[in-house]
Amino acid sequence: MKTVTHWIAGKPFPGLPAASDASRAWGPVTDPATGEVTARVAMAGPAEVDAAVAAAKQAYAGWRGSSLAQRTAVLFRYRALLDARRDEIAALITAEQGKVHADALGEVARGLEIVELACGLGTALQGDMSAQVPGQADVASIRQPLGVVVGISPFNFPAMISMWMFPMAIACGNTFVHKPSSKAPSASVLLAELAAEAGVPEGVLNIVQGDEVAVNALLDHPDVAAVSFVGSTPVARHVYRRASAGGKRVQALGGAKNHMLVMPDADLDAAADAAVSAAYGSAGQRCMAVSVVVAVGEAGDALVSRIAERAVKVTVGPGDDPASTMGPLVTRAHRDDVAAYVAGAAAQGAEVVLDGRDFTVEGRENGFWMGVSLLDKVSTDSDAYQNEIFGPVLCVVRAESYDEAIGLINACRYGNASSIFTRDGGTARRFQWEVEAGMVGVNVPMPVPVGHHSFGGWKDSAFGDHRMYGSEAVHFYTQGKVITSSWPDSPSPR
Repeated sequence: MKTVTHWIAGKPFPGLPAASDASRAWGPVTDPATGEVTARVAMAGPAEVDAAVAAAKQAYAGWRGSSLAQRTAVLFRYRALLDARRDEIAALITAEQGKVHADALGEVARGLEIVELACGLGTALQGDMSAQVPGQADVASIRQPLGVVVGISPFNFPAMISMWMFPMAIACGNTFVHKPSSKAPSASVLLAELAAEAGVPEGVLNIVQGDEVAVNALLDHPDVAAVSFVGSTPVARHVYRRASAGGKRVQALGGAKNHMLVMPDADLDAAADAAVSAAYGSAGQRCMAVSVVVAVGEAGDALVSRIAERAVKVTVGPGDDPASTMGPLVTRAHRDDVAAYVAGAAAQGAEVVLDGRDFTVEGRENGFWMGVSLLDKVSTDSDAYQNEIFGPVLCVVRAESYDEAIGLINACRYGNASSIFTRDGGTARRFQWEVEAGMVGVNVPMPVPVGHHSFGGWKDSAFGDHRMYGSEAVHFYTQGKVITSSWPDSPSPR
């Protein structure tokens, strides 16, 4: 059986014996399309975390002292290696996370965009100087790295979100310890191997596999200066509270309930196309998925009909089958939780237009399958509306007016992303100003910002003052220093 282990100080780290609990030494890695255990992953405890942080701490002085030109050269080589191996990275994602190969390739491409941003970070790290303020004194502002920083990434984008974190961090001069999801751990190791091949020095990028034991050890470690996290809201809140209580800088992105408001004047065919791709792509297992469509007035019946006729054409199957457009869910337990929301919505008064609970794939009946589900006339106090389902379930809520629609969107405890579909510029402008969400789309269902902007939400979708990538990442991964200097007059040299 394949073994996935840690990567510490530039090489594989086999893990240490779990003397107190040998059952925790390894965890299973499962193929979601078959339900079979295909690998085992090492589960870090405090000893492995200590080894990774120590390696990062030892490497910090040398990496911090390297020139921007040296770091940039390494990152350019890294970007080229990632590009050459993107198909291999995508195959690892599909095998462990389940998404179709095209989605996995798209994930790698989005990660590469942030690596490219990191390659050009030199200008973003420039300081400022004011001369002769006051008198003959000069005042300069510079930014310096923090030290050892940590990234904790989720199962749904095992390559992309990792690349949102560590390239920006190490470009700023920090060293990094990454804790990926134990459900999809292999991509992280390949990313580290390619970083070493590109010339990233030993200890600058380290990987510890594991679960909450490793997470808490990282959050509590006195030599960790900052933590980046992406995952569910309850865990994001835990990470923020625990790490910040120890004086660490924290950015923690949580869950989402992204709304797509469709006005009666919208192009309903375009809106239906957008809803289907945004709701069911990656089996709905992404924080930018549209999970609620708010249909205003007379748009409702026609829009639901259009969504249903498109949704039934989604081809659910193994991610390595080119004919598949949606893969399985990541675990059996998660699949059962998603199915329970569909059953609960029906019991709470929703109209089940499409029910994907009984879906299976011939020959792979033990896979974690669920077909697309569409729920209409969903109550805003139902469980399916109130909670992040994180699966291929689209809820439709009806509203009589724009004001009612914006009111229910803003009442939601999540504020990750929201979009509007309309032909009216005034309505669109009003929406982008009034909606309480960190990322807003106008006739765009998933408004994921390009790399030089920043990614993050509001309310229960984000904890901490900084977002991911873009200019905010530079501020998160560095700290400011202001230098005031004055030199006394001295005799001219002879």
